[in-house]
Amino acid sequence: MYSGETEKQFRLKHKEIVQIHIFLYLCYIITASSINLDNDLKKTRRIDISLRSKDSTMTSDEKRILIVDDEPDIANLYKLSLECDGFVVDAFNDPLLVLSNYRAGIYDLLLIDIKMPQMNGFELYQKLRNMGDTPKVCFITAFEEFNKQFRELFPDLKEKACFLRKPIELHYLSSVIKSELGYN
Repeated sequence: MYSGETEKQFRLKHKEIVQIHIFLYLCYIITASSINLDNDLKKTRRIDISLRSKDSTMTSDEKRILIVDDEPDIANLYKLSLECDGFVVDAFNDPLLVLSNYRAGIYDLLLIDIKMPQMNGFELYQKLRNMGDTPKVCFITAFEEFNKQFRELFPDLKEKACFLRKPIELHYLSSVIKSELGYN
């Protein structure tokens, strides 16, 4: 957050940025679809103008990602972007709903917002780990003070936790996730 900005003002700005990203993303999809359709009709070479990262030479091999963010626009934006990069993605806006639907061993990576109502991202992650699952995790937040709190809650965790700061560019999100999953 910028100095002097309240959390409510920040969330409103953030929501507006996300809505603009979704709009632009949908414009790219529509444009890409029409170009590919035209190229199919002309039987000419396709032009790839998808939102895949420039370093996107990998395939996900059906890597599964779970996104948990209480803001539906953000969760959907991340979901659409990561699906374009070939991942299988499930997105939830309610951490309690995640707990009631979660099955251990399904996901390769969890992308969890830290600050959510009912249960924060650390509590959710702890409950998922207690189910006997230990997938890689990336926490996403607009606030920086959570890294220390994570180390206090999970002192025995050998792997380095991934912390991403909102707002985040979609190509950067994809590259971090690929790196966490060992594609780089």
